[in-house]
Amino acid sequence: MKFSVSLRNEKIEAENADLEYMGLEHIESWTGKRIEDETAFSEGIATRFEKDDVLFGKLRPYLAKVYLAEKDGMATTEALVMMCEPALAPAFLKHLLLSDKFIDAVSGSTYGAKMPRANWEDIGSLPILLPSCDEQEQIAAFLDWKTGQIDALIAKKKELLKKLKEKRLAVITQAVTKGLSSTGSGQAAAPLRDSGIPWLGQVPKHWEVKRLKFQAAEGKGGGIKIGPFGGMLTELIYADNGDFKLYGQENVLSDDFNKGTRWITSGQFTDLIQYQVEAGDFLFTRKGSIGGCAIFPKMAHLGIIDSDTIRLRVNDKSVDIRFLRHAFQDSLYLQAQVQLTKRGAILSGLNTTTIADLLVTAPPIEEQVEIADFLDQYTTRQIDLECKVEVAIARLTEYRTALITAATTGKIDVRDVAIPVLRH
Repeated sequence: MKFSVSLRNEKIEAENADLEYMGLEHIESWTGKRIEDETAFSEGIATRFEKDDVLFGKLRPYLAKVYLAEKDGMATTEALVMMCEPALAPAFLKHLLLSDKFIDAVSGSTYGAKMPRANWEDIGSLPILLPSCDEQEQIAAFLDWKTGQIDALIAKKKELLKKLKEKRLAVITQAVTKGLSSTGSGQAAAPLRDSGIPWLGQVPKHWEVKRLKFQAAEGKGGGIKIGPFGGMLTELIYADNGDFKLYGQENVLSDDFNKGTRWITSGQFTDLIQYQVEAGDFLFTRKGSIGGCAIFPKMAHLGIIDSDTIRLRVNDKSVDIRFLRHAFQDSLYLQAQVQLTKRGAILSGLNTTTIADLLVTAPPIEEQVEIADFLDQYTTRQIDLECKVEVAIARLTEYRTALITAATTGKIDVRDVAIPVLRH
């Protein structure tokens, strides 16, 4: 590499330079595309680059941040600015740097555990295949053409995925705020009334709107409870298996209660029995990704919740826990409430009071069961569709990368391929 590329090391004061700034955050991984950002600006030292220079992100190189400059500018010092010698076409170099084989080779030479970086000494020592200039230009033109087609397909798939998710959220929101008649299920529409809450609007006349605390079970072990704090959870056991588990955010957000390596002794479990979690309990996260929720499953290990988790044990005579889960996980009206609550709870997170005061729709229990049954089936179908689209996007992305590697390493011969003139 070092015999075909030299580095540009002209440093400038970014604040005073009349040039467009390019940070690594403005380069899309694996595509070489610029992410438009009118606010892109740096107050520190930057590296000047010129048109047809190629930028390569040396910080976390596995992200494959590569950019062929279309005009003069300045770049973060975390990018290497490469100038091609006459025997190397810049467009070919861009694709070469985006090949997975090259990225793998660079990533294998990085230093620093938390923020791995590559250095020019190692990159410059890597061997590269160097076809004739004419063939380089043909390969680059072929890849620009084909990756453009693939990118257009990926963009369509992403738009489809966005619409599928928006439709799912809309149907679930309608179901938990207006009833099944609003989802096109064929049921007769129920008369509506004003809920008195601006962001909720109208609800079926026979429904109630309640604070969540009034949906909680009464008596010992009922209600809303946050996990134990501080010195109450000392001397944890860290292992793959144990008798009594400590559940937390990682379980709630993933809805996977097999995860985790934190365990407590039988004595600790007895002392902290008031924090025990049982099948059917509704769990919230209170920090980080505030507002995540899950239902604690049957057959899970005996255990308790940690201090970043809130347990809601509902009155099962008036609440179908699945209805509540759909309302919290997937509906827009409760997400909006949680977001509003988060604004005043950035540091401390949600607490039992803020959870207790959340407003929820409360249809008759029989109707909650009916809505939950419908939404269980509907979300299964919709998520299956979304997963198929995500798989298609992943396969197209893999094909794009494989095509670049194959063309830049001579695995496919594109010398005689007729490439249409690309119109911009």
